[in-house]
Amino acid sequence: MNRAASRPIELDSLTKYYGDVRGVEDLTFGVDRGEIFGFLGPNGAGKSTAIRLLLGLLKPTDGTASLFGASISERNELRTVKARLGYLPSDVTFYSRVTGREVLDHFGRLRGEKRREELLERFPVPLDRPVATYSSGNEQKLAIVAAFMHEPDLAIMDEPTSGLDPLVQNEFYELLDARRDAGRTSFFSSHILSEVRRVCDRVGIIRNGRLIELDTVDNLLSEGGTVVTVRLAEEPPADALEFPGVATVDRLNGEYRFVLAREFDALIDRLGEYTVLDLSVREASIEDVFMHFYGETDDRDGDAADTPTSDGG
Repeated sequence: MNRAASRPIELDSLTKYYGDVRGVEDLTFGVDRGEIFGFLGPNGAGKSTAIRLLLGLLKPTDGTASLFGASISERNELRTVKARLGYLPSDVTFYSRVTGREVLDHFGRLRGEKRREELLERFPVPLDRPVATYSSGNEQKLAIVAAFMHEPDLAIMDEPTSGLDPLVQNEFYELLDARRDAGRTSFFSSHILSEVRRVCDRVGIIRNGRLIELDTVDNLLSEGGTVVTVRLAEEPPADALEFPGVATVDRLNGEYRFVLAREFDALIDRLGEYTVLDLSVREASIEDVFMHFYGETDDRDGDAADTPTSDGG
């Protein structure tokens, strides 16, 4: 296989079980060169499990995946291609007695450091202090510099903006934008919907370990349609206001919230039986899309890999 021409990430029925507990099941999708791909889901959905599988830290129960054509199940292949990767974990941990400078020196010797000084200007940290004295934000910035200073072709990140203040988050988003413009690929998990809308080209939405949607952010938002909020003089149950074409009707704090695909005539007909006190209309947001997929999530069927496990790889 020509690895130079292979997709940065390819999953084919990738599955991981911990005994009888599902981590992820039958994940099948690919990520293209120069793409910012968001892996979207709440905590416990299976995002971290999928990332650990991609990095060869866990063995799949079934299925396969590849990075630039290198199978995650072939250690020698994966070891070679990892020189092209950058990894930013959700739970950043460094040796507490070393300084930030020593951390970067170590990673620089392993993988290179041509962007080290530039990144330190964008994400400054107290290099000569022990990492044990760092705030969570400084630890995360140090991890960003370590992950990106060798200019990886593919960056795999798990909740990368955790602990960052809004200004630093925006700096990080600009870094991802520049990587995309240069043809480099970024894959990151998130449950922060605003950042998904801000930077991602496509998203995969995962629920209870299974991929339930794969599309561009623009398409998801356009298909989400319209949100109409209505206040009525009467107080009918929400299900009494349902009609063909409406996705959901909810009642909260005395107001009714409709998510629909622009069936305004049908909505007006349905509300004609009641006295409308107030009505507002807006386009659906990424939050509305997310709630469409997660409104009835069963939290008991979650992601076993978000807790420590003895299953290495």
